[in-house]
Amino acid sequence: MTQKEKLELQITACKVRIGIIEGTYNAKCGHPGGSLGMSDTLTYLYMKHMNIDPNNPNNPKRDRFVLSKGHNAPALYSVLAQRGYFPVDELKTLRKIGSRLQGHPVMGSVPGVDFSTGSLGQGFSAACGMALSGKSDNSSYKVYTFLGDGEIQEGQVWEAAMFAAHYKLNNLIAFVDNNGLQIDGRVEDVMSLGSIQGKFEAFGWNVICIDGHDFEQIENALKETAQSSDKPSVIVQKTIKGKGVAFMEDKAAWHGTAPNKEQYISAMAELKARIAVLEAGEGGEK
Repeated sequence: MTQKEKLELQITACKVRIGIIEGTYNAKCGHPGGSLGMSDTLTYLYMKHMNIDPNNPNNPKRDRFVLSKGHNAPALYSVLAQRGYFPVDELKTLRKIGSRLQGHPVMGSVPGVDFSTGSLGQGFSAACGMALSGKSDNSSYKVYTFLGDGEIQEGQVWEAAMFAAHYKLNNLIAFVDNNGLQIDGRVEDVMSLGSIQGKFEAFGWNVICIDGHDFEQIENALKETAQSSDKPSVIVQKTIKGKGVAFMEDKAAWHGTAPNKEQYISAMAELKARIAVLEAGEGGEK
């Protein structure tokens, strides 16, 4: 990855975060914390990695993405808007009556959304089914799915993990967003997961552990998944809930709380200032 490519990804990730703040502020509800934390990985997937086309969102040969932690829809919507699936200004309609951007992703309503999710664990199971279908049809597409570390406390997740390993779904790549927080507090206090890496390895998965805010690590991890010939892959990424907005970072309270006007102004100023710094580093102020 060149320095220019990295800067472009960092700038786009900041714009994705601005869209998350814009959406949740205007909705007066939603889930900004986890959405901000997963923005870097989503930016890399949608801007650089996945085989997708905003002009043909239902192409049967496209890669699929399932947001199993569906409450982080603000992040998915924001990256889809940045990729050109719908106007960025539409993010302001999040959760409003009549808007297609509801609190959880809705398949068939929002272009680029491949599955309706919300009930934790079920999106992961659906992604496994999509991957099996692709294998059965000898299709070239891959299936990407995103889970939260709190979400994997669900028993259904491990049934799906067994299923994926049994059928050797090497076209399935899962991400576990390991920010250590869930709605009720620290994951280790609510229901300790022990070793996430060890659990997935025991279930027969190829496991890669990375810093989920480092684009080079994200890129290298995805390259590594391509080498797996008989196992599904999971990328366990350490992230910071609320990443990019200082007063939200690593605070469980921002799991499902929207910013008020003062907080909105502060968050937007911080993110825009970050973009200005990055753009200056790319070759002067613009």
